[in-house]
Amino acid sequence: MLVKTHSWNLSPQEAVALQQRLAAQVITEDRLNQVHSVAGVDVGFENQGKITRAAVVVLRLADLSLVEQAVARQPTRFPYIPGLLSFRECPAVLAALEKLTVMPDLLLCDGQGIAHPRRFGIACHLGVLTDLPSIGVAKTRLVGKHGVVPDERGSWTPLVDKGETVGAVLRTRTGVKPIFISAGHRISLSSALHYVMACTTRYRLPETTRAADKLASGSGR
Repeated sequence: MLVKTHSWNLSPQEAVALQQRLAAQVITEDRLNQVHSVAGVDVGFENQGKITRAAVVVLRLADLSLVEQAVARQPTRFPYIPGLLSFRECPAVLAALEKLTVMPDLLLCDGQGIAHPRRFGIACHLGVLTDLPSIGVAKTRLVGKHGVVPDERGSWTPLVDKGETVGAVLRTRTGVKPIFISAGHRISLSSALHYVMACTTRYRLPETTRAADKLASGSGR
């Protein structure tokens, strides 16, 4: 599963430096094959945060039916530091991905892609290490500014940070607050928006995210 690897026993300063190095390997253009399966990735915590519980749920893109799911639990080894959450969450996510018998064509991660201070959120981190196309699907903004998002389903406006478009603020449902989409790896922003909308039915969040969140929180297993 892993194409690239690195030590997870890092100080926060070392983690920042590693993000800066790995960000140069992120590809924000379409380098993906035909997408038949999509996976939601989410992480929860147990035992007052001492255990990281990662969930991966693979759905068939055509009808969003369940293909496979996996959960992995590991001791939490990295502190909670905004901007470095992937170092806290990725080891367990990678362990969950290793349990799958069907590799998804695309990952939709609960968190940021390049809409991150160092352009290396969890979707980028997972994408670079696994070489899987990935998208950041976040409920809240981490960086950047944006204009008003039209109220119509599917409308979006660019998310801009320091003069660079790092993502999009997407209205997935009329009358409901938008979500924040950014490329993770091997995908363009326009394709990321397309696939997020393809995975979204009558709720604010795509079905991939909803399924993974349910499993990560323990209510789906």
